[in-house]
Amino acid sequence: MRVFVTGASGWIGSPTVAELLKAGHQVVGLARSDASAAKVAALGAEVRRGDLDDLDGLRAAAADSDGVIHLGYKHGDFSPAGMAAAAETDRAVIDTVGDALEGTGKPFLIASGVIGVVDGRAATENDRPDAGIHPRVANAAATLALADRGVRSAVVRFAPTVHGHGDYGFMSALVGIARRAGVSGYPGDGSNRWPAVHVLDAAALLRLVVEQATPGSIWHAIAEEGVTTREIAEAIGRATDLPVKPVPAEQFEWLSGFFAMDLPITSEITRQTLGWEPTHPGLIEDLDAGAYPA
Repeated sequence: MRVFVTGASGWIGSPTVAELLKAGHQVVGLARSDASAAKVAALGAEVRRGDLDDLDGLRAAAADSDGVIHLGYKHGDFSPAGMAAAAETDRAVIDTVGDALEGTGKPFLIASGVIGVVDGRAATENDRPDAGIHPRVANAAATLALADRGVRSAVVRFAPTVHGHGDYGFMSALVGIARRAGVSGYPGDGSNRWPAVHVLDAAALLRLVVEQATPGSIWHAIAEEGVTTREIAEAIGRATDLPVKPVPAEQFEWLSGFFAMDLPITSEITRQTLGWEPTHPGLIEDLDAGAYPA
């Protein structure tokens, strides 16, 4: 397959490009800057210069492909206005690619999240959250609806923690917060859970989805159903030689609303259907191995 990938030089995109190439696919990676273009080329992929606002370019690239993996996202601040603006750009990309692939039966998959999927139990791939919970949820619903227009559309819900050496996401932020505060804290009694997946296992799943997914399907990039925040704090404490204790929510800065959530998520359907089996280190193992240095 000739696969067009947005976010090709990013944290999840780079190993996904490598995984696709290793499996014998051709890859065209979107690159906004010279540095991104160099990174995509070094992986062995074809470079297409442009960004998420270049809708004409995205339409042409999608039409010239056998499938699209959309991983690019304009992450800005977490204010309502910032999230709305990022989601608006994302929706324009989804609509543009959907138009280009309409009636072709080609795969089009996007990355989404698990926050707000369900309360009170571990969420499964069959759960559908209310579109009003988060701006990206409506975009996921729009992607799934493309199945009715002849697109093999799929949504991959990612764990909030996609970890590994070089990660600069939530877990890296938590390590930085702990260092600034002088304590590795956890909310409440630390029993709330965060699912996790290693970035290389996530890349392997994305390849399987673009190859096998059925139209209008949802998949879970979840290797660990839920690691408690206390376990996370203890591992950060070991890694940074800081004391570990419960702390007020405000210590977690911009992450305060997220880190207090209880988000157990299963991936049983994904594993059984696609034959995906995570093989890389778990979150605590990564933390203990020094994946998040100062």
